[in-house]
Amino acid sequence: MSAYHPHQPPGSPGNPNRRAIDAVDAPSAGGSPPFLPALVGGVAGVIVLLATTLTVRATVSGAADRLKHPQATAAAAESKVAVADQSEEKYCTPGFKTVLQRVLNACGLVGGESRRGCQPADVKTFASINDEDFNALFTPLKDRGAVIMFDDGSDALDPGAKKLLEERWMDRKGARYFFIVARASRTGSADFNRTLSHKRANSVHFFLQEQFKDPDLEKQVGMLWLGNEFAQLTKEYCDWPASRSSAKCNADALNRSAFVSWVDCRL
Repeated sequence: MSAYHPHQPPGSPGNPNRRAIDAVDAPSAGGSPPFLPALVGGVAGVIVLLATTLTVRATVSGAADRLKHPQATAAAAESKVAVADQSEEKYCTPGFKTVLQRVLNACGLVGGESRRGCQPADVKTFASINDEDFNALFTPLKDRGAVIMFDDGSDALDPGAKKLLEERWMDRKGARYFFIVARASRTGSADFNRTLSHKRANSVHFFLQEQFKDPDLEKQVGMLWLGNEFAQLTKEYCDWPASRSSAKCNADALNRSAFVSWVDCRL
């Protein structure tokens, strides 16, 4: 066996790797010409470059369209959230679920560890919803909801209110969120009534805590205290289940209240 000197050129006759190099360079019998792989590689490169160019153009075009039509893009994204399920209640329409999602997000009822609640400014600013649309959100809940009525200037629950609250809480039917929407009549200042409506919402919440001792209650109950500044109820709610069915129904009596209801829609 001939010795291989480290300075011996790889292609010299004495190099034992000469045959391996020759085998790589020489085309096999009936094989492809040596330039064919280079040709195939070049064609593949052109195809990849063309595909990349088309993808970039499509992305740029889509971005330009979104800049020109931002409202349409936002509406399309929002509509993806609101999809009605056949197993849900009829009122769980895409429009209803869109508004519900806004209120849940604005009032800290989703994405957080604990309940935060909403006051009038929160609903108007963060939920971007007006009085009529807010009340329309709860209008379909007549059979699930109830109006818990209070004395003027009071946040105390009477026996009728407690009884109706128990009935509504027990009638969950697998719903995820229980809303408490407290109000106050137009008598008095905005600050006083906002505070009073907050106390009324707390009265309902504390009663449910003490009565049922549900460890998940904080994640289920959403409180909104609207005072007399936002979404006042009208006489059309007089035929709703109320804790004082024998009392005279008018706008003032209706708004000295806390509306309660489970909401059955899935989001």
